[in-house]
Amino acid sequence: MTKADIVNEISKRTGVDKVTVLSSVEAFMDVVKESLVKEENVYLRGFGSFIVKKRAQKTARNISKNTTIIIPEHNIPSFKPAKTFVNEVKK
Repeated sequence: MTKADIVNEISKRTGVDKVTVLSSVEAFMDVVKESLVKEENVYLRGFGSFIVKKRAQKTARNISKNTTIIIPEHNIPSFKPAKTFVNEVKK
């Protein structure tokens, strides 16, 4: 399902025009992104959590040049679904 499909489905279910729904969906995504950039998690009860995970520094190897490089500590976005959400998908 694409963003356009989501906008169409929400528009059908609510009766709100697609332009308004599109701006709402994009605003939601922007708020989530901005929160994660600030290292603030986003919790949506019954749906899941958008969280920031810290990856530790590690040593990696470049096989073709036979050298080692250090990958610094960094953050990565992640989604953790709520238990009710997981149970619905499992059915």
